[in-house]
Amino acid sequence: MDLKGKRIGFGLTGSHCTYDETFPQLQTLMDLGAEVVPIVSYTVQSTDTKFGDAADHLNKIREITQKSLISSIPEAEPLGPKEPLDCMVIAPMTGNSISKFANALTDSPVLMAAKATLRNRKPVVLAISTNDALGLNGTNLAKLLAAKNVYFVPFGQDDPVKKPTSLVAHMNLLPETIKSAIEGQQLQPLLRQY
Repeated sequence: MDLKGKRIGFGLTGSHCTYDETFPQLQTLMDLGAEVVPIVSYTVQSTDTKFGDAADHLNKIREITQKSLISSIPEAEPLGPKEPLDCMVIAPMTGNSISKFANALTDSPVLMAAKATLRNRKPVVLAISTNDALGLNGTNLAKLLAAKNVYFVPFGQDDPVKKPTSLVAHMNLLPETIKSAIEGQQLQPLLRQY
């Protein structure tokens, strides 16, 4: 399967330390001919960190996709009935967003886009990056692993000694995961060593 011409929503949440691995995948999707629709959480829009300023991140996303950002819930809602996606990606997906998505909370543009995509019975691909996936957020991760039309970029423990509950997706597997998800398959193996 080819991604050329596929309409892919690309939602970013606040795992700022993962952006350097995420932005190249955004570019790869563009290079593969996908139509990428960028969607950003409120945290991405407003939080400056040691990993960069929000304004710089937003400009980088615009520069790669050559599109305006979907930055509010009302802007994301039409991705359901009026402007459907072939696939919705959330990369990186924080533990906070994992817990909200697993419990049907829709309080950001990214989560609204994901909800709209599930409504259309299309795949949602999650590229997790969270320090508590094997901690308190483990129950939410398990709910999403069992959810219909939800797929994961294969992930592993990025630092099992210093951060034993942390899991991070292998971002370089994002395009392959999207292809598999559109075909209704989870890319395997799901658990991979870092």
